[in-house]
Amino acid sequence: MAKKMSSAITILLVIFALLCDVMASDPDPIQDYCIPNPKFGAIRTPLHTIHLCKNSSEATTDDFIFSGMKVAGNFSDMGIAAISVNPTVFPGINTLGMSFVRADLKVGGINPPHFHPRATEISHVVKGSVYSGFVDSTNRVFARVIEQGEVMVFPRGLVHFQMNVGKKPATIFGSFNSQNPGSQRIPSAIFGSGINDELLEKAFGLSPKQIGTMRRRFDPKSVS
Repeated sequence: MAKKMSSAITILLVIFALLCDVMASDPDPIQDYCIPNPKFGAIRTPLHTIHLCKNSSEATTDDFIFSGMKVAGNFSDMGIAAISVNPTVFPGINTLGMSFVRADLKVGGINPPHFHPRATEISHVVKGSVYSGFVDSTNRVFARVIEQGEVMVFPRGLVHFQMNVGKKPATIFGSFNSQNPGSQRIPSAIFGSGINDELLEKAFGLSPKQIGTMRRRFDPKSVS
């Protein structure tokens, strides 16, 4: 009896491990498409946001067309304007395992170091000259200026960055292999997240005053 129980527990553990592996990425669609039904909202889990589908007979062509990227969005103080497109704003891509972004950079504008924990990104320079690159897990930098019409890939989970080095504004189109890639900017994650000041001082060799300056820049709510 004990042996059978042990075998059953082992099987359950294997199934659990497989389920965790499957849930770690976007699930495969089980139908042609799933247009979210606004009447039912969404179910949120630690890994996914699940939208309930409306009847396929109610789908229209407009559900599969997005027109919100014709012009640049609002620019930040870093000279970047980004329009992120996911199933919340574009119902047609729900369950298809993808999302995308339009990013515009002023001359000298930057997309600061950041990473996407759940997706690889393909970055296509639509207009301009953009210094683009990423850093691998050995701290090796892969970077150069990408011109109009060229494409660069940023592997999943690796820090990457962009800067407009041309004399005119630049436009970039980024595509992700997840409908919820996530994005974490390194400066904000470090200085805007509430990490202990003493730890940051020791890690970066900064004084308390310098830490306070960085906190005020990347975390407006900080009173350091």
